[in-house]
Amino acid sequence: MTVLDYLLFAAGFVLLIKGADLLVDGASSIARRLKISDLVIGLTVVAFGTSCPELFVNLASSFTGSSDLAFGNILGSNIANILLILGVASVIRPLDVTGGTVWKEIPFGTAGVLLLGLLANDILFRAGGRTSLSRLDGLVLLAGFAAFLAYSFRIAARPEGLDDHAAVKARGTGRSLLMVLLGLAGLTLGGKWIVDGATGMALQFGLSESLVGLTVVAVGTSLPELATSAVAARKGNVEIAVGNVVGSNIFNVYFVLGTSAAIRPLPFDASANADLLMAFVASLLLFLTMFTGRRRSLDRWEGLVLLVIYTGYTAFIVWRG
Repeated sequence: MTVLDYLLFAAGFVLLIKGADLLVDGASSIARRLKISDLVIGLTVVAFGTSCPELFVNLASSFTGSSDLAFGNILGSNIANILLILGVASVIRPLDVTGGTVWKEIPFGTAGVLLLGLLANDILFRAGGRTSLSRLDGLVLLAGFAAFLAYSFRIAARPEGLDDHAAVKARGTGRSLLMVLLGLAGLTLGGKWIVDGATGMALQFGLSESLVGLTVVAVGTSLPELATSAVAARKGNVEIAVGNVVGSNIFNVYFVLGTSAAIRPLPFDASANADLLMAFVASLLLFLTMFTGRRRSLDRWEGLVLLVIYTGYTAFIVWRG
C-alpha cells in the first residue's frame, strides 16, 4: 500500500465519526419536528442510509458474479451489527427499548435470517440443480421488505416516546435535511476509503473472497452503523442506536439480498450455512437479552458478553480461513 492509501484509511475514520455526528443530530431534529419517535427514524432513514455501503458492495458483487462476497458481506454485517455494534453501544450506555422493538422489529429481523436460510437452500422453492438464491427468492425477500415499510409507516403515527430525555437542539427542517445528507455522504465515503484499503491489505495476504467478505468488508461496511449507534448512545438517543442496527439488519436481508438476487441469481455455497446459523443465533441472543437483567434493556454486562462472542466468532472464521 502507498502512503496515500494509509492517509485515505485514516481520513475515512475521521469522515465516519463526523458523518455519524451530523446524521444523528439531523435525524433527531427531523423526528422532533415531524412529531415521530427516534425509533421510526432509526429503523428507516438512519438504518437505510447507513446500509448504503452493503447495498453498493452487493450490487457490484451481483454484476460481477462474486456471490461468496455478496453473502459474506450481508451475513458478516448482520452478525457485526448485533454482537459488535450493539455490544459497543450498550457499554457506552445501557439501551432501553420499546415493547414493539422486543416483540415485532427484532423477531422480524430474526425471521428474515431464517427465511434466507430456507430460500438459499432451496427448501421452499426447489427447482432442481445448483442451490442458489433465485430471482423468485429475491422477490419473496422484497415482498417482506415492503411489509416492513408498511409497518414502519403505521407506527410512525403513534410514537412511544422513550427518548424524551435526549437533548435535541432545535433546527430548521432544511438545515436538518442537509445535516442528514452530509452525514450519509461522510459515512459512505469514509466507509469506502476504509474498506478499499483494508480489502487490498487482506487480499495481499492471500485471504479468500468469502473470508474477506465476512471480516474486512463486513466490518468495514458496518462502520457507518457502528459510528452512528455509538454516537447516538453517547448523546442519549438510544432509540436511534437500537433502531439503526435492527433496521439495518432487516434492510440487508430483505432489500439488499432481495435486490441482488432479483438482478442475478446468487449461487449459494453450503459452507455459508455456518455463518447463516451464527447470524440467526446473534439475532436470537439479542431477543433473549431483553429478558435477562433489566427487562427490555441491553445492559452493559450483556453488551460485554456480545463482544466476547463476536471476538470468538471472528477468531473462528479466521482460523477456518
